[in-house]
Amino acid sequence: MELATYILIGLSGGLLSGLMGVGGGIILIPLMTMILGMSQHQAQGTSLGIIMFSFVSMLVYYKKGYVNLSLVLLIGIGFVIGGFFGSQLAGIISGPVLKKCFAVLMIAVAVRMLFFK
Repeated sequence: MELATYILIGLSGGLLSGLMGVGGGIILIPLMTMILGMSQHQAQGTSLGIIMFSFVSMLVYYKKGYVNLSLVLLIGIGFVIGGFFGSQLAGIISGPVLKKCFAVLMIAVAVRMLFFK
């Protein structure tokens, strides 16, 4: 049963990642904390490990002409640097506080997308 649960969580994240460009933060982290009982730190770390598998989805978008490789490289450089420092900072913050910060971020992004241009 656990194997099926893991695959269904991955399927959910992959489907929404391919469809909407989201997955790790929006879908996988809440599912891993609520269903698998992972700590916020474990779920975030695991989600970051899963990011590399989104390469397949990116290839589909690339073949359709929807990937700007220059931006991938430039934003990717910042992502690597920011990811390093962000993960260091996350290690200092307690799990419950980190979970609340994550929830506030998701709400803020949702409100921004729903009500602003």
